[in-house]
Order: sequence, then structure tokens, then C-alpha cells
Amino acid sequence: MKLTDVSKTAITTSLRSHVLESQKNNPIINDPMAKFCLDKLVLLASEDEKVLLFDRKLSSVLTNHIAIRARKYDAIANDFISKNPGCTVINLGCGFDTRYWRIDNKNCVYFDLDLPELIEIKKEILKDHLEYDLIGCSVIDPAWIDRVTSKGSRNFLLLAEGLFMYLPKTDVINLFKIISERFHHSQIALEVVIEKYTRGIWKQVLALKMKYELGLGIDSPFNFGIKNTLELETYGKGIKVIDEWVYSEDPDISPRIMKYLIPARDQWTITATIN
Repeated sequence: MKLTDVSKTAITTSLRSHVLESQKNNPIINDPMAKFCLDKLVLLASEDEKVLLFDRKLSSVLTNHIAIRARKYDAIANDFISKNPGCTVINLGCGFDTRYWRIDNKNCVYFDLDLPELIEIKKEILKDHLEYDLIGCSVIDPAWIDRVTSKGSRNFLLLAEGLFMYLPKTDVINLFKIISERFHHSQIALEVVIEKYTRGIWKQVLALKMKYELGLGIDSPFNFGIKNTLELETYGKGIKVIDEWVYSEDPDISPRIMKYLIPARDQWTITATIN
């Protein structure tokens, strides 16, 4: 499979974590389509890829973290859909996520968006089950916006779970500016980290942790971080932060979550309106 290291994290973290969590007696999320996708991907992988992506042991702290995050974004999606039936949900940097089957998909138009090479593989493994559109495009290329807004620009929910921290900060700020101009009466939910993890010794430590945990050589893991939540409101006209959520607020969080890649207090989800 021709995937970048960042794209491979979509398998080693989210997808496998969802499968492992679903196998528990009292799972945080139940995701049978994740198991379906994982089984299909194994058939496409080389022997070396199988060892790296499918056989590597994942810590319970990691799977707990990923499952809690997925449940939160599912809840954000369902809340928006319930308040805006017929809305459009766009899963930015979707990876091999199977959110479509975990939310109220009958009352929304749904899009998956990721790099072309990943989307092609996802189309191949889901070809007999696809009921929604997949777009192969970089999130920083505004061409995807033209496609999803062809019939209107209101009541969109943009989900960026585990995405923006990997992008250059200038690209993220520029994307927010474009989003604020192109979408109206909409929302965006995104995962962010404190800015210190994007430079210096903290960035180096994070890179070593990710290599140890995931077995992937990501030299510069996080490039985008913020000083505080309200910084996002300066990125575009009409952006207003309406909610902040950190992992430590969740009742199902593992007691050892503070020992994960980044402490729970330094990584959180922000929901903002786009007027």
C-alpha cells in the first residue's frame, strides 16, 4: 500500500484501536465496520506492512484515548445533525475512519476527505458498502470546498479529528480564512495541542514517543499548535468558539492517560461556529 507515515497512523491508531475497543465486554465505542476494513486491509498489505501496521502491540492507554476521542466526535456530529436535519457532515482527514456507520447518517449528507492515495484504497475496501461520497484531495487545497458547496454553503459540520496538528501553521490559518469566507451558519470541531509541542525539545520528545508507540518514523509530528483557545477566532471573520473539551473530562478516561503521548490537559477539542 502506498501510504505516507502520517496516513499509516490511520491504521495503527484509529482503526486498530476501534477494533480492539469493540472487542471488550463494555466497549467505549462499538465499531464493527472497523473490523471489516481492517480485515480487508490485511489482504492488501505486504508482509513488512503486516508486521508494522497490524501485528504491533498497542497500549491500552492508546486505545482508550482513541476510543474516547472517536465517541466525542460522534456525539458532536449527532448533536449537529439533530439540530440541523438534512445538513452536510465532512470528515476531514478521515483516514480509515468508519464514522458514517456510527452516526445518524439518514439525516445528513456525508463526505470523507483525505489524500488521494488513501481515498483510493478506502474506496477499494468499501466498494460494496459505500452510500456516501469520498473526496481524494488535500485539506489545504480549496478544491474540495467547491465540490461540497455546489448546492449551498449553509449548515455544514466540518470534523477535524487528529488532523490539523500535522499541518504547517500558516496552512491552517489560511484554510480557516477560506472556510470563514465560504461556509455560513456552520460549525467546525477540531483537535488541537498546546503550541509548545510544535518546536524545540518538546517536539523532539514527542517524535521519539510516537516512534516508540507506533513504530513510524515521523520526524516532525506536530506542526500546528495554539497558545489559547481564543486564538482560533483571529483566523477568520465570524469564527466563534462555543465549546472546549479535554480528555480528562470524560468519565471513562484511563487513569494512565497522563502518560500517553501528550498529557490530557494539553490536547483538547474545540467546537466553533462559522457565521
